[in-house]
Amino acid sequence: MGVAVCGGANLQCSFGVAPSSLMILPKNRVMTTMPYANIMDNIPFVNILPFGMCSSIANPAVASATAAALGVLTPMPCTPVIPAPWVPGCPTVLVANMPALNNSSKLMCAYGGVIQIISPGQFKTMIP
Repeated sequence: MGVAVCGGANLQCSFGVAPSSLMILPKNRVMTTMPYANIMDNIPFVNILPFGMCSSIANPAVASATAAALGVLTPMPCTPVIPAPWVPGCPTVLVANMPALNNSSKLMCAYGGVIQIISPGQFKTMIP
């Protein structure tokens, strides 16, 4: 069983240098002290905040800075690009008519990073 994820959860990207927070808008949501998340809470700069500096060479800003530094990897500010929702989610529990987000769900960045949930924001509600 996983733990339901809510707003304020801590996230980490495999190419980011700092953790970030998951922001959930309280529109049409199931609430505890913070709104619960679903798999569609994946919008950059709204739900997914930047992770400090990015070190993925697939990021165009990092690639150009690295080329300018004659091949020395040069991290640049993170700008998450999220092409798809969280996977796998919890299809048996719906939040705003979409599968709920649990602490084992992952999110892929277009620049190759894997975003994972470090802390779900609450520890009382378990979901399958």
